[in-house]
Amino acid sequence: IGGNGPDDGHILKFTRDGTFLLQLGRPGVGTGSNDPENFGRVAEVSIDPDGDEVFVADGYGNKRVAVLDIQTGALKRYWGAYGNRPDDAPVPPYRPEDPPAQQFRSPLHCAEISDDGLVYACDRASDRIQVFMRDGTFVREAFVATETLGSGSAWDIALSRDSEQRFLYLADGSNKKVHILDRETLEVLTTFGDGGRQPGQFIGVHSIATDSEGNIYTTETYEGKRLQKFVFRGLGTVREADQGVVWPN
Repeated sequence: IGGNGPDDGHILKFTRDGTFLLQLGRPGVGTGSNDPENFGRVAEVSIDPDGDEVFVADGYGNKRVAVLDIQTGALKRYWGAYGNRPDDAPVPPYRPEDPPAQQFRSPLHCAEISDDGLVYACDRASDRIQVFMRDGTFVREAFVATETLGSGSAWDIALSRDSEQRFLYLADGSNKKVHILDRETLEVLTTFGDGGRQPGQFIGVHSIATDSEGNIYTTETYEGKRLQKFVFRGLGTVREADQGVVWPN
């Protein structure tokens, strides 16, 4: 568990029943994105059981993906955008007509690993997803809803639960939608959701996850303050680029 409070420079590890196991880093003493021991307001933690590693979106204060040993918590490696060494120099606000930023903007909001070992990073305020190999080698990037300014469009990622994980679900808190992408091409296939407080609507959809049956779960920040579940009904033909609100039956 990380956190984005002003002094949150650490990660806490617990068992599933809440027993405390380990603290990684110390609060309030981090020195930036190249600190070998401390963190900078961690946004998300993802587990790679195959590699016995933890992938950390160290991204509200720092601008890096950090990889830790799952047992000891030791920092093994880290990287910034395009696999570069992180640089904490200010990055100008995103404008769609500008060349892509060579460093992550704040916050780097997710670092999700797929079953085939690709790491998907949410550069939220840059409207982009960057894809890496486990060792930090840059693979490719994709931009989504590129006219989105401010808090950006790439908030969190979940993967479908079929054997190939063919689909990537992207939570877009600014536009109050979930985008469904083809994971191989990173093209947006369709989108659902809209602004509001009714079922199937969103206010600041912040996080997204899937369960073993393929159901989708979302959480909302700001005035949303809720969790919603979207039941997987199987595959079908995409008939509309934007499906709007998916109302419950």
